[in-house]
Amino acid sequence: MSNRSFAEFDGAEQILAAWCDGMRPDPRLTVSQWADQHRMLSSRASAEPGRYRTARTPYMRDIMDALSPTSPVQRVVFMKAAQVGATEAGCCFIGFVIHHAPGPMLCVQPTVEMAKRASRQRIDPLIDESPAIRERVKPARSRDAGNTMLSKDFPGGTLVLTGANSAVGLRSMPARYLFLDEVDAYPASADEEGDPVGLAEARSLTFAHRRKAFLASTPTIRGMSRIEREYEASDQRRFFVPCPHCGTMQWLKFERLKWDKGQPGSVRYVCESCDQDIAEHHKGTMLAAGEWRATAIASDPGTIGFHISALYSPPGWQSWRDIARLWEAAQGNDDALRVFKNTVLGETWTESGEAPDWQRLYDRRETWSNGTVPAGGLFLTAGADVQKDRVEIDVWAWGRNLESWLIDHIVIEGGPEHAETWTALERVLGQTWTHANGAALRIARLAIDTGYEASAVYTWGRKMGVASVSPVKGVEGFNRSSPVSGPTYVDATEGGKKIRRGARLWIVAVSTFKSETYRFLRLERPTDEDLASGVRFPAGTVHLPSWAESEWCKQFVAEQLVTVKNRRGFTKLEWQKLRERNEALDCRVYARAAAWIVGADRWPEAKWRDLEAQLAISEQAQTEEPQAGQIRRPQTRRSRRVFHSSYMG
Repeated sequence: MSNRSFAEFDGAEQILAAWCDGMRPDPRLTVSQWADQHRMLSSRASAEPGRYRTARTPYMRDIMDALSPTSPVQRVVFMKAAQVGATEAGCCFIGFVIHHAPGPMLCVQPTVEMAKRASRQRIDPLIDESPAIRERVKPARSRDAGNTMLSKDFPGGTLVLTGANSAVGLRSMPARYLFLDEVDAYPASADEEGDPVGLAEARSLTFAHRRKAFLASTPTIRGMSRIEREYEASDQRRFFVPCPHCGTMQWLKFERLKWDKGQPGSVRYVCESCDQDIAEHHKGTMLAAGEWRATAIASDPGTIGFHISALYSPPGWQSWRDIARLWEAAQGNDDALRVFKNTVLGETWTESGEAPDWQRLYDRRETWSNGTVPAGGLFLTAGADVQKDRVEIDVWAWGRNLESWLIDHIVIEGGPEHAETWTALERVLGQTWTHANGAALRIARLAIDTGYEASAVYTWGRKMGVASVSPVKGVEGFNRSSPVSGPTYVDATEGGKKIRRGARLWIVAVSTFKSETYRFLRLERPTDEDLASGVRFPAGTVHLPSWAESEWCKQFVAEQLVTVKNRRGFTKLEWQKLRERNEALDCRVYARAAAWIVGADRWPEAKWRDLEAQLAISEQAQTEEPQAGQIRRPQTRRSRRVFHSSYMG
């Protein structure tokens, strides 16, 4: 055996240097410092590729640093506007964990599909473009299962991505780190096993004070918003910036953004102290000098909360001029106003579900010939509510801008077990109503509830055909991308195979249409003098005929939207009856759903002109009633579908 010392071996210096390097502790970096040193943005995932710069969004520094191991904070809540850099901050958190503080980490998106999309569009570019991370995560092409779409292994830990709709994914492993993205889009329950946020956070409890949870989301509806509930339980931090004129620190409020009506280019921010105008070009300097300040005392000392609106978007992103333009464009449209509050101001939308007074509706009924359609009505839909001993049908006429008129109220005596009931309902489908112009209108689409004796409804709907009858099922809740979804095929063979030409069921978010109806009922109406001078009724106006009885009016406003708490203390909005019978409101919701199904919410101008042209009565003698109100569908070779679109863009 050689007596040479260790230092005399070839390569000994390199070995010694590597050993010393391994013994040297890692630098104490915060998440923002790590991001500035190691994070690279890919053109695949960022509008501004290149090295990540926290200074671009100064308000994100404290949020990211609270996620660092050196911070005593355990939970970080971020209620924010859209596109302010929250998801990128979450990616920096993930990169920091992989490189600098390894441990098990769980990233939760609203659905498993969105988790897969986040993996492709966010996580893969994060790994590929940042060398410090790339060398720690095995390449996806490796035969080893250490890097799959929903799982990324690295020395000392693993990153698992899952959807809030998967209870299995949420309880798959203990997790020291949590990144819960867009929590307001999570379902109420994960596979009927409970609140997804609660299930995910239970994974981190064994790590005690070492755990870190980052909850971020754009808010939705007040009383239902998870992120608002979490923010209100926190210390509610706001980002204070100095006035460039007087230096007063203040957080930016939309109410102080001023501009001349119709001229978004004149926008400026008015200081709350000196009342001087602050121009857009001051924003960069203001953001750089800003600081977060708590405005409340947190119920949990381990939780801190941040809120920010698009007013803070850095130069080159969403400008104050853009915000002013969006606000003006949203006026008169509650759906657009809701989107503005949620995505621009980062605030919740308050659903107004207070029932209008039935007496007020009764007193403002209008007179037109019984059984006729007023001039503004262009097509008819009907809603049918199946009861144990009868079927109630309301026929509504619809015009431009969803203006509507109650045309007929029909009650068919007899339960769904009687063939005569369905025969009478078939006669209603074949009935015509005379338009003020003299044309005859049939029901373009009838939506019928399947809540009672669904199989009988399916049988009749199949017989009538999908072009004229739509079986519907009402579901509660506002957090839905569309108020009507489907259709799904509900008929099956003996072997269980779905029959494509069988009955088709549409799912209707009744809460959305009830809120819309009440909103329309509260619209201010023009006076007789206004109407005589050419002023038109507001979009969505609901017209009731003089023959509508008091009982019908009471049923029409028989429910109210209330905030209730479940056994775990979480609040939600729920429609509750003020009186036992509410068929008029239900039938209205189904008729409204029928109008949505035929596409009235998305029709181009040409479709409305076609309906108006159908009502032009020829002067020559008619041997039969002229037909109108027919929903003509464009002739295409490619598809039989009625529409393919989504509600509210």
